[in-house]
Amino acid sequence: MELKRAFEFAVILAWDDLLKVATPSSVRVEYRCDAGTPLDHVTIWSDKGKGYQDRVCDYWTWASPAHATGMRFWQGHSSEQLAERLGFILTHQDRFRRAADAGKDSLVLVYPPAADEHLEAMAWLKGSPTPPQAVDQAPSH
Repeated sequence: MELKRAFEFAVILAWDDLLKVATPSSVRVEYRCDAGTPLDHVTIWSDKGKGYQDRVCDYWTWASPAHATGMRFWQGHSSEQLAERLGFILTHQDRFRRAADAGKDSLVLVYPPAADEHLEAMAWLKGSPTPPQAVDQAPSH
């Protein structure tokens, strides 16, 4: 599976948590894939339309004086599911293919998921060799 698709599934599975703060018209996952190095940082934004966006969270795999490792939520957002799935993806990066754009700033744009997209994301979660905290949920859309 491609890394971009895994990020898309992580957002889809946490969509209901994102709705608790605002109804996003889309969600953007931003990251930089430098060739030959592990991915260190992911930022997720919620686009509320008309140019308004909220920074949902940052996930860091390496600590620095400016930040700790792991998830940091912003703007009142919170999602245990998103934190678990991002942690799984970034901890097991070797299981995901990087697109040909490695070495560039990358993004994944996720729109409100349809029921079949939610089911596909759940299938991925349940089929992962070491799935992050599988939770049975029916799509609410």
